[in-house]
Amino acid sequence: MFDSLLIANRGEIACHIIKTARKMGLRTVAVYSDADAQALHVQMADQAVHIGAAPATESYLRTDRILEAARKTGAEAIHPGYGFLSEQPDLVRGCAEMSLTWVGPHLEAITSMGSKIEAKQIAEKAGVPCIPGYAGADQSDDRLIAAALDIGLPVMVKASAGGGGKGMRAVFDEADLAAAISSARQEAKRSFGDDRLLVEKLIQNPRHIEVQLLGDKHGHLIHLFERDCSVQRHHQKLLEEAPAPNLRDDTRAALYEAALGLGRHIAYDSTGTVEFIMDAETEAFHFLEMNTRLQVEHTVTEEITGLDLVEWQLRVAAGAPLALAQDQVTCTGHAIEARLTAEDASDGFRPDTGTLHHWSVGPELRCDSGIQKGSVIGSSYDSMIAKLIAHGGDRQMACQKLAKGLERLEVAGVTTNRLFLRDALQRDRFRAGRATTEFLPEEWPEGWQAAPGETLTLAALALHVQPKPARSPWQSIGGFRLLLGAGHPAQTTYLNAQDPTQRVTLAETPDGIEVSREGVVETVQASWSAPHELTVTRDDLQHRMGALIDGGVVHLWGKDFDAVHETVTLGDFNAAQQIDTSATPDRITAPMPGLIVELRTRPGAEVAEGDTLVVMESMKLLMELKANAAGTVAQIQTDTGETVEAGSVLVRLNLTEAEG
Repeated sequence: MFDSLLIANRGEIACHIIKTARKMGLRTVAVYSDADAQALHVQMADQAVHIGAAPATESYLRTDRILEAARKTGAEAIHPGYGFLSEQPDLVRGCAEMSLTWVGPHLEAITSMGSKIEAKQIAEKAGVPCIPGYAGADQSDDRLIAAALDIGLPVMVKASAGGGGKGMRAVFDEADLAAAISSARQEAKRSFGDDRLLVEKLIQNPRHIEVQLLGDKHGHLIHLFERDCSVQRHHQKLLEEAPAPNLRDDTRAALYEAALGLGRHIAYDSTGTVEFIMDAETEAFHFLEMNTRLQVEHTVTEEITGLDLVEWQLRVAAGAPLALAQDQVTCTGHAIEARLTAEDASDGFRPDTGTLHHWSVGPELRCDSGIQKGSVIGSSYDSMIAKLIAHGGDRQMACQKLAKGLERLEVAGVTTNRLFLRDALQRDRFRAGRATTEFLPEEWPEGWQAAPGETLTLAALALHVQPKPARSPWQSIGGFRLLLGAGHPAQTTYLNAQDPTQRVTLAETPDGIEVSREGVVETVQASWSAPHELTVTRDDLQHRMGALIDGGVVHLWGKDFDAVHETVTLGDFNAAQQIDTSATPDRITAPMPGLIVELRTRPGAEVAEGDTLVVMESMKLLMELKANAAGTVAQIQTDTGETVEAGSVLVRLNLTEAEG
């Protein structure tokens, strides 16, 4: 066994590999880009090597820099994780040239399965059922169009070198064929450097089933059961489970034999996955592709088998034989994985970016992630931030645990698909184990939307009862209010800074806080029951929710809602609109903390009373700071883009003496 391992990847898979390697007594080496200098996988590894700028093409996809990092650190083996270089022959060749152990299958397996065209031809030779289609050498548009018409619409146009849904186009109408071929070819070239395409009969409303294989370098090959990965958006998986629900025993046996047959045909010697598309009604299945690497969803297989697939990858790569016969591998219970992404599911799964202000996962879930509080979710890589996995004695228990874990998940700073995942798990079709790849459009034909909620009221209550002292008049929730009794406000109107028409009024009463919004009045009690937990009592019923206040921004999360409100008081809002600097006509000062957006003057400039000298922004409010007297600019003490505190002197004037 080698004693040091370089992980040519990032995020949650890099962290998983490091944990397993450490358990095995190996020294670990991480690599990182500019964007990942403070990432969790870098902190976990024994050593870390900077390999380039944030774009993957300048770092994680640079074979030369990965190999140089191994040379510099004396690493003896390289694990590629998944994605990036995990199926790139050049890295395998580079390892061989440097006498490094490659943690993955032999080169011929990678190259033969790396092309969907060649993989399909090999699968057919191995006797694996394949989708009717065209995968020939003639790649002209005319030949592909003719093949599609010969097969019969609808068809799927697919990139030969593709994955992750890239370079795929479903075509239902002959008039759309040429455009689909052109766009798929361009995307394939851009994404994979290979514009070859194949055309296959489109299996409508199918299930996506895959079989996990594990082989060694001594000719042993076993399967580790199957997974169902049918719940997808844009051909990318969101929910995965093992074993697949509602399959006949004879179908399972045929799936295993087909996957093993292909694996034996190419002498497969590592972890790998054979993917199939299956008719949901007849259970007839067809070969889709083979991934010659670890899959994102391998975790559910680990949960039902009790095996650490990364550990077996490392052992096999070091030359150890499999210590397991097929009949020694057992399937226990059921496991489901949800991919938590930084995306707004209610806006077509639009990716989001930001800094994680808070992150907490309940103990009922296994969480594979590369993040922690303070992590920055940027735009350089994919949007997945964590994998949340539940294992139960049966499928119902696993579903229930995962749904409850998603309810209790605490995340603030970025928008996630948490509520969508919980909603999907509770749909009748998913609970019955009848989901297909059309699950999303069939369940939400107009797109998924979160349930509406009165979250501005909750944000106002969180601000109203926060125990922390104010750091400035702007951040104070009482700076512009009359006080009643022991420092309690008589009445305060809170509003959303981005939409001031959304407002709620709170008033202290002997019975609690009187809440008024849109003509509806109720009395509630509210208090902070933990650092990030707000308790609100209505009609003697307590409701607990997560809350975090960052300046005037209130982050909220609960069973049925995630919300962010940039909340100010009506008094603060009015003050921002009616700035009075007449007391200090020779100085322009910041009325509150904010960002300098624009300077409209320069030293030595002559200004008249009423001229705008500075434009600043605070809480989404743009304010023009004007001269209150004529004069000459003596000094500018700020700059565009600078964040300033309340009271900061921005511009000094030499006032013009009045003519007498």
